Amino acid sequence: MAWGGIDLGGTKIESVVIDSTGAVLGRTRHTTPGDGNAADVVQAMYGALLEASRAAGLTPQRLAGVGVGAPGSVDAAAGTLAHVSNVGQGWTEPYPVAADLGDLTGGRVVLGNDVQVAVAAEYRLGAGRPYRSVLGVWWGTGVGGGLVLDRVPWRGRGSAGEIGHVVVKPGGARCGCGRRGCMEAYAGRAAMERKARKAVRKGEKTILFELMQRKGRPRLTSSIWDKALREEDSLATWLIDRAVRMLGAGMASAINLLDVEAIILGGGLGTRLGPEYARRIHEAMRPHIFVPERQPPVLMAELGELSGAIGAALLAGPPAK
Repeated sequence: MAWGGIDLGGTKIESVVIDSTGAVLGRTRHTTPGDGNAADVVQAMYGALLEASRAAGLTPQRLAGVGVGAPGSVDAAAGTLAHVSNVGQGWTEPYPVAADLGDLTGGRVVLGNDVQVAVAAEYRLGAGRPYRSVLGVWWGTGVGGGLVLDRVPWRGRGSAGEIGHVVVKPGGARCGCGRRGCMEAYAGRAAMERKARKAVRKGEKTILFELMQRKGRPRLTSSIWDKALREEDSLATWLIDRAVRMLGAGMASAINLLDVEAIILGGGLGTRLGPEYARRIHEAMRPHIFVPERQPPVLMAELGELSGAIGAALLAGPPAK
């Protein structure tokens, strides 16, 4: 048997097909439609799943189930997704993603929070395997989080793990959620792009947007930030340094509350910037840790950019062993 998984992100849609061991049989990545509505996004998700299925020698209709990891407010029982701000045109009202996608695949579709399912995948198959309790921090278009506490994925009432909306500066920068001072308002890629555009309008110099045009991208992707940092672009360096400081403060606060054994760093930016930035975030946490001798490690997600899609497939697929 095989299961499909879709990781819906602000800039990309990643899809995989896995077998009962979690091994990837087929994979693909498509660009998220930047100006599409919810129905357009579902069509793009199906297109990615179709391609991944073909790579596995299958069709979506032959899959035992399909899981979707998505940002926003997920109602798994109803199969709806609401309050999505960083995908396509965004939408507020609940949209029946599971039903729409199920009509296309002809089978069962299950929804879960994007970061929660990615962290669950890392816990079962990746960097979290040696531990009982972990915090996952997914640094990308926004900053998402997920928790496994004493071997149990912790979802609270459905919104647990939203570390991006931990306030690191009361009354601070405006976040995409509409509030002020959230960690995501300083570290999320979308927020940093808004800040970079504002700086350019004020006359600051940067190669960020030149790189974006050269690569034919509509947004500042993780690879563009990485390239600008390697070229020692002053604005990119300042924004990323500020992001690291805020990530350190927010993540340390989470550790002071939960005292988990390890932090797993993933997401587009986290994966792209890699171990050096995991180390820098670990150092940025240090001044804020209440019990410094028990500061947990910051580990890179071993499944890399596929963790979300694999986690989504596991949500619909083979039970934990």
